[in-house]
Amino acid sequence: MITAFAIFSDGLVYAAYLFLVAVGLTLIFGVMKILNVTHGSFYAFGAYGAATAVGIWFDRGLSDAGGFLFMVGVAMLIGLVIGLILERGILRLVYGRDEVVIVLVTYAAFLILEDVIVLVWGPRSYPAYQPMVSAGSIDIGELTLSNYDIGLVVLAAALAVAVWWSLKYTRYGRLLTVVIFDREVAAAYGINVKVIYTVTFIIGAMLGALGGAVMAPKISVTLGIGVEVIVLAFAVVAIGGMGSIEGALIGALIVGLGRAAAVHLMPEIELFVIYAVMALVLAFRPYGLFTQPAPRKI
Repeated sequence: MITAFAIFSDGLVYAAYLFLVAVGLTLIFGVMKILNVTHGSFYAFGAYGAATAVGIWFDRGLSDAGGFLFMVGVAMLIGLVIGLILERGILRLVYGRDEVVIVLVTYAAFLILEDVIVLVWGPRSYPAYQPMVSAGSIDIGELTLSNYDIGLVVLAAALAVAVWWSLKYTRYGRLLTVVIFDREVAAAYGINVKVIYTVTFIIGAMLGALGGAVMAPKISVTLGIGVEVIVLAFAVVAIGGMGSIEGALIGALIVGLGRAAAVHLMPEIELFVIYAVMALVLAFRPYGLFTQPAPRKI
């Protein structure tokens, strides 16, 4: 029972992390049909921004709760700025071109942003452990759970509900649904598709930066974290279905629980499990669990 509960709790925490990272990626693809490789850079900039904010805040001996809010705010502001610059400065110039061209453009932007990180923060690692340490822990039987991890799960669940509710019941969500279904018809009905694209990309960038910010206290913020996370994010959205919020949530849960089971039972196959699950799902559902095949317009 202890092992089962440990697998469940660790799996939920890892799934929350994966969902926070993948939700922005799948939102951008659902609306804009862009495989956005720069999403890894949003995560990395969010983590670096959060680490910097944590250092500034806690070095001054300010309140712990305020430090968490400050690091999240700084990271999401960075995501807003970078997302706006990329969408208005680069992506709008390649809309309508072949999908491969757009992927290559986002990959080139990702490489540039990796160098920007080195220019701004240098090659060294940055710790941001203070929010996690100050949150403390709770004992459940023989297991000790971090309150920060519990908060991470709650945040991911709240974000999933908020995104679902926004898409279903707000004006912007309904406009977004129309654009997802058919952007040409949406434009014909007077919807400003360009504005929808810009707002969606910025929201996706801010969500990516949020994922980096909340994970910064749990990791060493160092070069290469964006590369690692974009691979995991693509695996999650491929399992759940590109463009599906529900799919991102279920995909994150499947991968999170599968990885946790491997860590506790067979650690040597930890990395293999994630891609084995993806291969198994795509063998039977090539478009993911929650996406139906659709005819391509020529």
